[in-house]
Amino acid sequence: MITWNPSPDAITFGSLHIRWYGLFFVAAFLFGYRIMRWIFSVEKVPLYKLDPLLNYLFFGVLIGARLGHTLFYEPGIYLRDPVRILKVWEGGLASHGAVLGVLIALYLFKRRRSFEKSYLWLLDRLTIPVTLGAAFVRLGNLMNSEIVGKPTDLPWAFVFTRVDAIPRHPTQIYEALAYLLVFLFVSWHYWRRRSDETPGFLFGSFLVGVFTLRFFIEFLKEAQVTSELSLPVNFGQLFSIPFILLGIVLLKKGLRHERKRNENTVPRKQKGHR
Repeated sequence: MITWNPSPDAITFGSLHIRWYGLFFVAAFLFGYRIMRWIFSVEKVPLYKLDPLLNYLFFGVLIGARLGHTLFYEPGIYLRDPVRILKVWEGGLASHGAVLGVLIALYLFKRRRSFEKSYLWLLDRLTIPVTLGAAFVRLGNLMNSEIVGKPTDLPWAFVFTRVDAIPRHPTQIYEALAYLLVFLFVSWHYWRRRSDETPGFLFGSFLVGVFTLRFFIEFLKEAQVTSELSLPVNFGQLFSIPFILLGIVLLKKGLRHERKRNENTVPRKQKGHR
């Protein structure tokens, strides 16, 4: 087993504490910016539109993730004291809320900025940096010793000494690796097919891949709030189901589009045949 007891603070200047989670969160946006800049350059999209897009995304992720946690997981606490919703530094961000925040932010960006590409074009390309960013965020959870797994006797079990002395599944690492696999798949598929990418296929792959993997990893996690203890599945699994279903719809639609395009393609006549 592995004893895990890092400080959540990466850098300390007097009373100023910069946490590992915050650094990983910022790193996710920095890497995401570089990836989207490359995509914009390759696909001849004006680069001056990238900064406004990322501004919308930053606030969409932050607001969506925060409201997702306060409304989905602990609504009673925050409704009694709404000011606590603004105290992001106390922790409490939900990835399902972050995805909803991204969907709304992209809609507003597309509507207000007259972006020439389609909504699905944006979603497909953003799956690449977003999936990588999700892996970074789970590493931040690992440094915070939060979202821990259930007890296990496996040789790679972690003892999160800031939580207790029980060997547990390192579910943060499981999720980070799962998201990294999805990131590699969507990146490979985009690189291979970007010139004739089926609209919605990458986003559908992201939804099905990320949230299906998360659904099964959740079985290894401890409950995040006490209200989950009486449920057959936890909130993370319940909120994953609609995203999985949406992803399946997008994939089926994309496959029909691909099949129709192949049927309408007239094969060239081979030389020597009439």
